[in-house]
Amino acid sequence: MEEAVWPTRLRGVTETVVATLGPNDRWNQAALGVHADGPASTRDDDGRLQAVTAFTYGNTRTRRNFHGRGAGVVQFTTDAVEFTEAALDVFETTDPVLESADAWVRVDATQVDARDEDGTRIETWRLDPVASTVRRRVVPVVNRGHAAVVDATVAASRLGVDGFDDDALRERLERAVDVVATCGGAREREAIRRCATLTDEWTPTRDPPED
Repeated sequence: MEEAVWPTRLRGVTETVVATLGPNDRWNQAALGVHADGPASTRDDDGRLQAVTAFTYGNTRTRRNFHGRGAGVVQFTTDAVEFTEAALDVFETTDPVLESADAWVRVDATQVDARDEDGTRIETWRLDPVASTVRRRVVPVVNRGHAAVVDATVAASRLGVDGFDDDALRERLERAVDVVATCGGAREREAIRRCATLTDEWTPTRDPPED
């Protein structure tokens, strides 16, 4: 049954994959951090989370599709490879929900603020849940390799952007390779290899781990 609620308790910033419908009638899959306590987030009288905050940086497909459609599908997935593709590549699908998504939420997206910072347009969005579906209830597993992949995609996406230190970002990427080699599973190892392939501004000093 679909309900207009978030399917899990959110805190801080939760990394998700958002699907937005483009002008070509295909769904663009992109990484999106949703902020439980951001400036546009709201809670009901009982403290339950309603709207969350998200930010778009620059003229991304997500930004354009939010403006064009005013909606999207926020997905909760722990698949490291699909998250990496969504974060760093053009990743389009015919259906909005990825097979790896354990739960998803249809949202209305409303722009509430915009500013320019170091030459980058940053827009603030309020995401209101319209309907949600839980496919699978899973036991939480903490894996440092998976966390390293997420951090690597953040660092890779900031390379060459004004206001960030490229040398420090490359150090983060090198550290991520080491952590994945030690702690990651097959999907994390494939994901860090994809990260290296998709990042033109970085060449790992050591070969990413193979299976």
